[in-house]
Amino acid sequence: MKKLVRLLLAGLLAAAACVAAQEYPARPVRLLVGFPPGGNVDIVSRIVAQKMSEGLGRTVVVETRAGAGGIIANELAAKATPDGYTLLMVSGAHVTQAATQKKLPYDPVRDFGWISTVVTYPIVIVVRSESRFRTLEELIAHAKSNPRKFDYPTPGMGTVYHLTGEMLNSMAGIEMNAVPFRGGAEPINELISGRMDMLMDALTNAWPYIQSGRFRALAVSSLERSPVLPGVPTVAQTVPGYEATSFLGIASPKGVPPQVVERLNGEIRRILALPDIAQRFADMGGSPRPSSPQEMERFVALEIAKWKKVVEVRKIELQ
Repeated sequence: MKKLVRLLLAGLLAAAACVAAQEYPARPVRLLVGFPPGGNVDIVSRIVAQKMSEGLGRTVVVETRAGAGGIIANELAAKATPDGYTLLMVSGAHVTQAATQKKLPYDPVRDFGWISTVVTYPIVIVVRSESRFRTLEELIAHAKSNPRKFDYPTPGMGTVYHLTGEMLNSMAGIEMNAVPFRGGAEPINELISGRMDMLMDALTNAWPYIQSGRFRALAVSSLERSPVLPGVPTVAQTVPGYEATSFLGIASPKGVPPQVVERLNGEIRRILALPDIAQRFADMGGSPRPSSPQEMERFVALEIAKWKKVVEVRKIELQ
């Protein structure tokens, strides 16, 4: 009898979930953002939320929960009710933290439902326009001749910008020093002031300075050249096999009904196919990257594994 009751209850719950999924969304959806307003993650989130609101017929509210490099928002999302009404804008920090943190309040892969990647940004290696370094080969040759005497600024240890430099150290056989600062603006100011000779940053951050002529781009970290900088070679042309990108994507708590995931994935794909969205992302140095939920999960897992290898090879202390 008890077994029959349990089966009936399970059936009723499944039926209720199915009805709820078919009616989705019946109320506003919140999109958690783990970084302060005005930054790249916030700007892209608001662009996507506006388009999602139009497509879903319900308001998608961007909710800022900044702090701990996005971990606060990540934890809220991982522990939210898996009904599709709480989404998360995942950034590249998600995968580097998984590689560099001793402990996180969630499993960075298993505790999330993956909807779709949204945009990817290559990392760009830049110098001041008056720098003596005209190519990445020249910079690497200088670093080889001056081990442990060449510094590069980062917005913090364990960030993607720190680890991209450590991966370059490993693969190019050089020894540059990562110098941590607080936030993304300070590293740029260090290069502008001349206190640092080189910067590795997301193209979206460095792009205005490249456009204005203050910075010279030496290489991009993606395997293919950036459409925004077609004349700039890839790092891999000098250091074979080198690849690093930053990304943004949409995730949810684990267990959102499949019908809701499918609806959200289709909506993201629709948005990323819009010409005005592609242009806005290009203006920020990014490229739209729609994916299936399964593809996003594999991508995140592979990125974590890649950065864990860098941490291990470079003997970076976990935080």
